[in-house]
Amino acid sequence: MDTPKELNEIVLPQPVDGPLTRSAIFLVLCIRPEPTNYAAVRSFCADLPGLVRAIEFRNVEAGLTCVIGFGSDAWDKLFGSPRPAELHPFREIRSGNRHAVSTPGDLLFHIRAKRADLCFELAMQIMDEIGDAVSVADEVHGFRYFDDRDVIGFVDGTENPRGQAAQDAAIVGKEDPAFSGGSYVLVQKYLHDMKGWNALPVETQERIIGRKKLSDVELKDSEKPPYAHNALTVIEESGKELKILRDNMPFGRPGHGEFGTYFIGYSRTPRITETMLQNMFIGRPPGTYDRLLDFSTAKTGSLFFAPSSSFLDNISGHPPDSTATEASPEAEAISSSSAADTSKQSLGIGSLKGHKDE
Repeated sequence: MDTPKELNEIVLPQPVDGPLTRSAIFLVLCIRPEPTNYAAVRSFCADLPGLVRAIEFRNVEAGLTCVIGFGSDAWDKLFGSPRPAELHPFREIRSGNRHAVSTPGDLLFHIRAKRADLCFELAMQIMDEIGDAVSVADEVHGFRYFDDRDVIGFVDGTENPRGQAAQDAAIVGKEDPAFSGGSYVLVQKYLHDMKGWNALPVETQERIIGRKKLSDVELKDSEKPPYAHNALTVIEESGKELKILRDNMPFGRPGHGEFGTYFIGYSRTPRITETMLQNMFIGRPPGTYDRLLDFSTAKTGSLFFAPSSSFLDNISGHPPDSTATEASPEAEAISSSSAADTSKQSLGIGSLKGHKDE
């Protein structure tokens, strides 16, 4: 593949830490297996920044951006070796009747703008360019809901890191020099049982989320149950909280009874997000799972790597050396049948624990 940029050169990330926008499109594609299709996608990746600039220029104030990410199997066929150190297929999680599914995905386009028409135009141009080479695994049009709330009525993303802290959380650094400036992207589409959720008293909803519904103030530790969503998704290492950068969006079709949240989390290592999901679906300790999952069902789950803009700028027309790569390992199902099974899936990034909940 292309020669990595020298370490002393400036590496520009993709706009993963862009500001919140009013609209977004999440487009997950699978590349059709013919070799010419991989060549077509590879060529398109080099042209994508110019396409974004052309559409953005129609209304610069609308802040159109696009992040492209690549799945584990697609990376090998598009770029060969080396590959991002922690890129692998999404690892499904099963525990009781809760299931974090693993679904196909070779390409992710995360399109954002203040205006929905610009997002739509870019998605249309992308499909016009590579539509014959791909199939659509999932397409979600998200919108910002009132004061950054989810359709379940709570503010989403309150604890997102900002400024330099956001870059530190989301952007790969010297731990993987060949892919510094990149970011791991984990996405899931959740559908909500709104009738069941709305039947709960507000106080019960607040205990499940761990925050006040109206004010967005976090519950005190003495008030927060161990199964609260924001208790299980806090990860610490050596006394320091490990953050990810979220840009979740509500979506839905009221006429079809469809109400959902598209979760998207950027991180410099996927292990943090994966630990959050283990805590949510299995529990910490096992059995103390996120009660929000009694009303929310994961319909998709994929992991991607979004390389730096500098990487995209240096993609050549030459295909990778297929002999230099090996097939990615299959995704490992995580079972909660025993504590030993859970421990085998530990992150291995130090002593991980959550804030005290009581």
